[in-house]
Amino acid sequence: MSSRSSKRNRNAQSIIPFRLNFLLWVVGILLLALAARLFYLQVLNGTAYKAEVKRSDTTIQTNNVQRGMIYDSQGKVVVGNQTHQAITYTKGSNVTTDQLYKIANRLGRYVTVSNKDSRLTKRNQEDYYLADKGRLKQVLKHVKTSDTDSDDAQYDKALKYLSANPSAWSLTSKQKNNARIYAAMSGAYSLSTTYIKETGVTSKELSEVGEHLSEMPGVKIGTAWTRNYPQGKEMQALTGAVSTSGLPSDEVNSLLSEGYSRNDSVGQSYLEKGFQATLAGSKSQTEVTTNGNDVTKEKVKYPGKKGDNLVLTVNSKFQKRVQQILEQNYAAAGNGYSSGVYAVVMNPNTGAIYAMAGISRNTKTGKQTTNPIGAINQPITMGSVVKPATVMGGLMSGVITPTNNTLTDKPIKVEGIAQKSSWFNHGGGANMAVDAPTALEVSSNSYMMQLIMKEGKMNYTDNGPMTLKPSIFQKERYFFNMFGLGQKTGIDIPGETTGYEGPSDKSHIGSALDLAYGNYDGYTTIQLAQYMSTIANGGNRMRPYVVKQIRGTKSNGELGPVQYTTQPQVQQVIPAPKSYFDLVHQGLYLVTHGTNAYVTAKNLSSVKPSISGKTGTAQTVSNGHDTTTLSFAGFSPSKNPQVVVALAIPGCTNDDGEANITMAKEIFQAYWKIVRNSSQADDSTN
Repeated sequence: MSSRSSKRNRNAQSIIPFRLNFLLWVVGILLLALAARLFYLQVLNGTAYKAEVKRSDTTIQTNNVQRGMIYDSQGKVVVGNQTHQAITYTKGSNVTTDQLYKIANRLGRYVTVSNKDSRLTKRNQEDYYLADKGRLKQVLKHVKTSDTDSDDAQYDKALKYLSANPSAWSLTSKQKNNARIYAAMSGAYSLSTTYIKETGVTSKELSEVGEHLSEMPGVKIGTAWTRNYPQGKEMQALTGAVSTSGLPSDEVNSLLSEGYSRNDSVGQSYLEKGFQATLAGSKSQTEVTTNGNDVTKEKVKYPGKKGDNLVLTVNSKFQKRVQQILEQNYAAAGNGYSSGVYAVVMNPNTGAIYAMAGISRNTKTGKQTTNPIGAINQPITMGSVVKPATVMGGLMSGVITPTNNTLTDKPIKVEGIAQKSSWFNHGGGANMAVDAPTALEVSSNSYMMQLIMKEGKMNYTDNGPMTLKPSIFQKERYFFNMFGLGQKTGIDIPGETTGYEGPSDKSHIGSALDLAYGNYDGYTTIQLAQYMSTIANGGNRMRPYVVKQIRGTKSNGELGPVQYTTQPQVQQVIPAPKSYFDLVHQGLYLVTHGTNAYVTAKNLSSVKPSISGKTGTAQTVSNGHDTTTLSFAGFSPSKNPQVVVALAIPGCTNDDGEANITMAKEIFQAYWKIVRNSSQADDSTN
């Protein structure tokens, strides 16, 4: 018995340490796991988790600032900001769809939002309709759902049902008003402010909303700005537009990636778009502390910065006058089939644009709209106005020289190609010897075609074969491109086009002759201005620009310090001696002051300071009708050019009315009257 008792005691003593050791090991492992977890949370990821806790409690709320303004060259405001009282909504951090729906319905009792203020889409209406839980439940009874469907999947099926059964549901006018409000609210980011009604808020709406603000969390009475145009709508057509209902739908993704919010207003076109980052400014930042859906504290961290201002090279008074000149003389061109008229006035020595005007015309309805941007995006077959570039090409390729450049103007007859001739010598009865200046004076097509045949090493004989190769197109365009024709000018307005190039294969080889005198490819009016400026200044191709400066704003709202000044930029120096340019200048002076019976712009001879230039008449077809492009490009004064005028009127039916010459004359006179004092001009002649 004693032996058995002793054995049991020894077994018990051995079991107790084992259990205790096992327990201690378990506790040790747990402590080690806890230590590892604490190390992971506090050491490795402590900063991230602290930031997450802080983010959930404190968020930065952003608000829009006033957009920068646009001034003309004389310091006049051409695009300003008009202040309005507005109804705004700041979305809470954890607002539910049901809460948004209730707030929108309550706000809709006091505020009317028209479709003009906020466009209501079909999807907006569907979302509002389904925001009511009862209606969503009823719709889901008509669709097949399963227990595995998520809430989003069920909602998508409900949307498809509404789209497929438009007669099964509808919204009243009052509900549509609420739907516009709901769409604006739901489209806002958490703790971002959006406009519910930006303009046209009545005193009654303000007072009623103010009385019930406590019932509508996030709704406030604030301030909004919209663009106004103190110098008239002519400048708006040049400066562009700003979106009024959030980001443009075709640019949402790219703008969101740049940090914009969906409800932000941004430039949609032209200068407003091209200088969006400059004009937009920096949003204000407010640190908002929240507890659930309630805002407990607000602290301004950054008050925001108004957008910087643009100062243009354009004189608004002169711009308006140039637009009027086009409108007053357009009909004289015979514009029944015309698609528009465009003009550019440019400083040939710097590239600064003094005015850019235009009219676009609907050839079917006859409706005309102001469209100065047509000068940079409408390619036009310009006609003989390009002949100075052809002469320069002949000189630079060596087929003529300043002392040996006389050819005989005669009809060009090539086997298999219709006869081509100068406007004054269709039958060959006016054959005559012309040098390069005289060829420009009388606008000789024959002279230009002979230059091209010489450049292409074609030994021309009457009724002989066409031996030019398609490479001649490339050679001609090489010289034209050098002066800016057929090349983007790089102007600081978005939307510029290159122009139009006709086919260049062997089957179109006869058109190489048409290209020589401007009756084939298409160029924009801004290219015409740059090209003539390059001729005028002696070989520097200047980049055109309309923004002269970027400036800040003083505390009193006036123009502030200069942030940036545009410097004249030479894009290319033409590799040609002064003697080549002198020869062309002589010809351009004869165009307006010559004594030949076939001089083309004699009506400009009396204008002071003197004008040198080139007219153009291209034979075209518009809507199946034979028409003409009337164009002009020239500079003044003739000896010391300070201004270039380029214009084009496609699709004319009255090429005898000289509408292009009349327009040019009046534009030059307006320039010297409005922009510069003509008495200060050097009017020495060649």
